[in-house]
Amino acid sequence: MPVTSPAYARLAAVLPDLRVSEGEPRSGAGWVTAEQLAAGGAALDAFTAEDAEGIVHQYGRPPRPDVAATLALHRYAWPACLLFTVPWFLHRRVPRLPVADVSLHRATGRMTVRTRAFGCLPGDPAATLPGACVLPTEAALRDELRAALAEHLTPVLGAFRPRLRRGPRTLWGLATDEIAESLWYVGRLMDREERAVADLTALLPGNTAPYAGGAHFRGAHFRSTPRAADTPDATAESGCSRDRLTCCLFYTVSPAEACGTCPRATGSDRIRRRATVG
Repeated sequence: MPVTSPAYARLAAVLPDLRVSEGEPRSGAGWVTAEQLAAGGAALDAFTAEDAEGIVHQYGRPPRPDVAATLALHRYAWPACLLFTVPWFLHRRVPRLPVADVSLHRATGRMTVRTRAFGCLPGDPAATLPGACVLPTEAALRDELRAALAEHLTPVLGAFRPRLRRGPRTLWGLATDEIAESLWYVGRLMDREERAVADLTALLPGNTAPYAGGAHFRGAHFRSTPRAADTPDATAESGCSRDRLTCCLFYTVSPAEACGTCPRATGSDRIRRRATVG
């Protein structure tokens, strides 16, 4: 029985630019392993250079080195988080994917995963498969998901940290943002935004180290405490919104194209840009 393949097939159906398959990690001919990125050095240099070169090509000027590194980390972490959250969201299965088990072909949007262990709930047909770890409750499975994400992201964040010139708390705030915003985006594509927001709110309540901060969505169905900057009518029409915990720094490249959840934006800016989040 395929453990994660059905979830990744569903992901590809709504997000064709990202195709994930089960297989051995690949390197060379455009492929790079997550382990190579986490080791730093030439592989990470080349990965970050792609963002710098793309900005020069599109905007005619080079970004600051820390900006290029921040954007490169986003380019990796956003899809990498979906490797974990989409199987959990769709099937309540949590793959364990350390950096040695993931590879990426950035030009084509392809990724490979080698799933050797996974968490699931009692009653899952996959619970009897080799590598299965059966967790008793949804809360325990959320703990497993946070642990699996942290296992993968810790060495990646460590490799990027000197290039971003940011401390651990900010890096884990960035990780929290990538987890929340990638699944939120995919949930909207699947017409399951309310479910995605509810799941992410439970997963990232704001007090689960090493993650800094929480999902903290606001909106018509998910509103907690309104902020003065919100525009209630427009927010209600748009579903929900959130502010990033960290700034991706893209405003330094093109202020008019800042992300839809930019913490520097006003309430009206967030609503106007919401459709392009992700």
